[in-house]
Formats: sequence, structure tokens, C-alpha cells
Amino acid sequence: MVESGQTATKGVRSGITPVRPAAEEATPVASTESSDVLCLGLEFSAERTRLQIPRHLSLEDWCRLGGRILAVSDSSAWWIGDWLVFGQNQYGDRYRRAMKETKLDYQTLRNYAWVARKFEPSRRRDSLTFQHHMEVAALSEAEQDHWLDFAVRLNWSRNELRKQIRASMSGEECADSRRQVQLSLQLDEMRLARWREAARRSNLTLTDWISSVVDEAI
Repeated sequence: MVESGQTATKGVRSGITPVRPAAEEATPVASTESSDVLCLGLEFSAERTRLQIPRHLSLEDWCRLGGRILAVSDSSAWWIGDWLVFGQNQYGDRYRRAMKETKLDYQTLRNYAWVARKFEPSRRRDSLTFQHHMEVAALSEAEQDHWLDFAVRLNWSRNELRKQIRASMSGEECADSRRQVQLSLQLDEMRLARWREAARRSNLTLTDWISSVVDEAI
């Protein structure tokens, strides 16, 4: 459910108009017995490592099935994030156990949990992806709502949302004459490779990934 946009605060100028531009294989489950997310009334079976689709499936049904599969994939990011937040509140040693269960690395799990904490379920836009929300997670709630509302109304992709935010920030920096700060890091090749891999798994550039890690530590 999309909430109405809130008045933008610091960092968002109302005068700026965005440019429009591991487990064992599960027993096969028929779609009529599957969860509501995948249930289409179609004759297919899903296993841990395979989706079996009948040859007579129509193009329309094939498209619908793909949309539902992508919805499950995106929902799983929220589910893992909520699962981790619950573990944080209820149990100790949560991330070590989580990594053992999910086979995901520590930073990826932290990113899922970080975004889930930033957005209560009532503020999550079901017409946008988890990655849309990750793009604005570091902003204030007012700014988050401002940009997500635009993304919903204008049907922006994650990349378009990122471009619009960066364009806005660039305009503000010129208007406010904000000082640019450059950081120089000396890293060995092994550490740099690990950081790049962590950024790739989080679907972030290395610079954005480093920024998110630093923001989380504050």
C-alpha cells in the first residue's frame, strides 16, 4: 500500500523536478498447492533446483509465471531482513547462525537487515522492489517517502531512481557550494577483491557499498 508523500526536509528541494525520462531438493509441488505468491492455477512443479514447465503453457501464462517468480525473489529479501531483525531482538549470536543457515556472507545479511529496519512494513511500497528501498534507506523518512512516491507514480526502475537522486544531490551541492571530500585508502589486492565481491552481492557499486557500511556503523 503506497502512503501519501510527506513534505521533503533537508536534502530534498521542493523546487527540483525529477527528469521524466541450501537444503536438499524439495518435493515437487504443483502450483495449485503452492503459496498464494506463486499460485496461478497452472500445471507446473517447483523443486529446490528446478522449475518444470509444461510445453503447452501459453505465452500469457508464461509471462504471469515469470512475474510471480520475480515477486517471490524480491519478497525473499524482505523476508530475510525481517527474519534477521527478529533474531536480533530475540536471540544472541544471530549473524553467525544466520550465515550458517543461509550460506550468505555477513555483509549481505547486514544489508538485508539494515533496509528492513529502515522501513516498517506499513511504509514498504509493494509496487517497488527491495532494491528501490535500498537506494533511499540512508535518507531521512521524509526523503525516503518523497523519492519512493515519485518512483511509484513515474514507474521508475531502480537505476532511474538512483540517477534522479544523484542528479538532485548534484544540483544541491552546486547551489549550496558544498565541499567535496576525497578519501584515499591503501588496500591490499585481497581485501579490495573481498570488498568488491561484497558490493557485487549487494547490487551496489564499491563506493555506494563503502558508504552504506560506514553509515551503518554510525
